[in-house]
Amino acid sequence: MSDSLAAQVPNVPSLLSWYQKEHRPMPWRETKNPYYIWISEIMLQQTRVDQALPYFERFITAFPTVEHLALADQHDVLMLWEGLGYYSRARNIHKAAKQIISDFGGKLPASYQELLSLPGIGPYTAAAISSIAFKLEHAVMDGNVIRVVCRYLGLEEDTRKNSTRSRVQKVVDEWIIGQAPDDFNQAIMELGATVCTPHRPNCESCPISVQCVAYSESKTDVIPYASKKAKRPHHQISVAIIMNENNELLIAQRPNEAMLGGLWEFPGGKQESNESIEDALLREIKEELGVEITILNEFMQLDHAYSHFSIHMTAFLCSLADSKQQPKPKASQQIRWIPVEELTNYPFPKANRMLTLALIDEFA
Repeated sequence: MSDSLAAQVPNVPSLLSWYQKEHRPMPWRETKNPYYIWISEIMLQQTRVDQALPYFERFITAFPTVEHLALADQHDVLMLWEGLGYYSRARNIHKAAKQIISDFGGKLPASYQELLSLPGIGPYTAAAISSIAFKLEHAVMDGNVIRVVCRYLGLEEDTRKNSTRSRVQKVVDEWIIGQAPDDFNQAIMELGATVCTPHRPNCESCPISVQCVAYSESKTDVIPYASKKAKRPHHQISVAIIMNENNELLIAQRPNEAMLGGLWEFPGGKQESNESIEDALLREIKEELGVEITILNEFMQLDHAYSHFSIHMTAFLCSLADSKQQPKPKASQQIRWIPVEELTNYPFPKANRMLTLALIDEFA
C-alpha cells in the first residue's frame, strides 16, 4: 500500500448520506445524553447490538442517571448485567459512576484524556464517547473499522499485528479531520457491520466502493487477513452442590478482582492431571472451604465456552462429611447457605446459572 493511497480519503459525503438513510435505529442514537452513550458503548464491547439492546433498556430503566448508578449496590448492577458476559465491564461502570460523582460533579467528562481516567474506558471507548457525545475529532477503531479500511486501501497485512492496527488508526485519524465526528465514526462502524461484512459483503450497496481496492481487485474474500488464533484451552471442572440438613445450598461469591468477580457460584474447580474428577472436587473443596465433603451422586454435566477457554462441568450433589464442620470462605469474598428457590436472587455466571435452573426444576 503506497503512502499516497493511505492518505486518500473516501467520499465522506456519500458515506454520511448513506448512514443517514440506512442506519439501524437504536435508542442510544436517538439521544446526545453522554450517560446513555457511555453505557451503550461499554455494553457493545465484545457484544452484538441485538444482544445488548434489551440489557441497555433494562439498565437505563433501573439506573436512569449516573447518580442512580453510583448509589446502587454492586449486587443489583451485576444482576442486571447477568448473561451479558465480561462482567468486569459492569464492575467498572459502577466504579466509574462513583468517580464521576466525586471527581466530575456528576457529569461525564467531555475531554478524551479525562474519559481515559475512568475505569473501563480505553482509547476506543474514549474516542467513541468524545466524538458521539461531545463532537470531538477522535476516530474510533474496532473490528468493523479495520475491515472497511483494509479493504478500501487494499491493506493485506495481518490485522492481529499492532503495527497494522496502528496504521489503520493513523488512517482514520486523518479521515475524520474536518468531518462531523459523531456521524463519521458511527457511519464507518455501521458500514462495516451491515455492508462491508466479514463474509459476502454487499459491495453494490457500499457508498465508497468506487475507490475500494479490494472490490476493484476482487479481493474482498482475502482482505482483511488475520492470522489464526491460538488454540483455546479446554478444562474439566467439577463443582459441589452442598446441601445441609435444612435443604439449603452453599454458594460462594467470587473475589471482585478475579474473572467473573462479584458473581456467585458453586464451589469447585479444575481437574489436575492424574486425578479423577471426584478427587479433584474433594481437593478443591478442602482448599476453598476448609472442609471435607461426601459426594452423593452426579447431578448433571454441561459444556460452556468463555472467550479464552472452554469447560466441561460436572456437578455433584454433596453433603458435609461432618455436619459440625463450618465452611469458611478461604478463596471467595463470602459464602451463604440459601434455599433453592432463592437462587434466582443472586447473579451467577452462565454455566452456573444453567445449573441453578436445573436445581430449581428438581428441588424447588
